[in-house]
Formats: sequence, structure tokens, C-alpha cells
Amino acid sequence: MRLVGEDGQQIGIRTLQEALNLARAAGRDLVEVAEAANPPVCRIMDYGKFKYEAAQRAKESRRK
Repeated sequence: MRLVGEDGQQIGIRTLQEALNLARAAGRDLVEVAEAANPPVCRIMDYGKFKYEAAQRAKESRRK
């Protein structure tokens, strides 16, 4: 899978186990962002924060 770091920097092609180990070492989650791509793209991020920010953006767009 293609791995992207927290800051958006390309880490490269890694195996699932390597990607999980990197995410755990950083204390973050491994989230698949593009499953249809070849190879699939995953990102190391804080998933709870991501969901919260997405909800805030959706709420703001509904207001407008």
C-alpha cells in the first residue's frame, strides 16, 4: 500500500504490517483514504480528530 504521513508527506510503498507498526509507533491510526487506487492509499492520522473536523465542516456548510 502507498503510505502518507501525518503531514501529507509521501512515505512510500509499504506492507500492511510495516504501515501498522509505523502508525502505532506514532500513536496514531492507519486510515485507508483511497481503496480503489492501485496500490491502495493509507494515511497515518488521528481518526477521532478527522471525524470531528469533518462533522464541523458539514455543519458549517449546512448553515450556509
